[in-house]
Amino acid sequence: VQLQASGGGLVQAGSSLRLSCAVPGRTISNWSMAWFRQAVGKEREFVASIFRNGGTIRYADSVKGRFTMSRDNVKAAVYLQMNSLKPEDTAIYYCAAGPRIILSSLRNSRAYDYWGQGTQVTVSS
Repeated sequence: VQLQASGGGLVQAGSSLRLSCAVPGRTISNWSMAWFRQAVGKEREFVASIFRNGGTIRYADSVKGRFTMSRDNVKAAVYLQMNSLKPEDTAIYYCAAGPRIILSSLRNSRAYDYWGQGTQVTVSS
């Protein structure tokens, strides 16, 4: 399974970016999807996730109110709209997918079966 993440870049603080994660050739309507990120010298951390039914979305406290995750099952893709970016948002962002995730595991990286290659987001001050 290939997850293709894109949309990263170098922006100034306060700017916006929209990340995309496509899963070509797959039906993702029954999959839970998520974004994680990893900054240099830090562990991978949860950013946002959307349950397979699309009705439940979880955010890390650090991005709540600034980031919005959405999904398009027809296009087999998920998105992460990132507004009011801060230098501390600088990281490689990874999308992840899991067909068997339960609601209580949405924030757990070990629950996800498939991972994309990551896209770099750099926010300058």
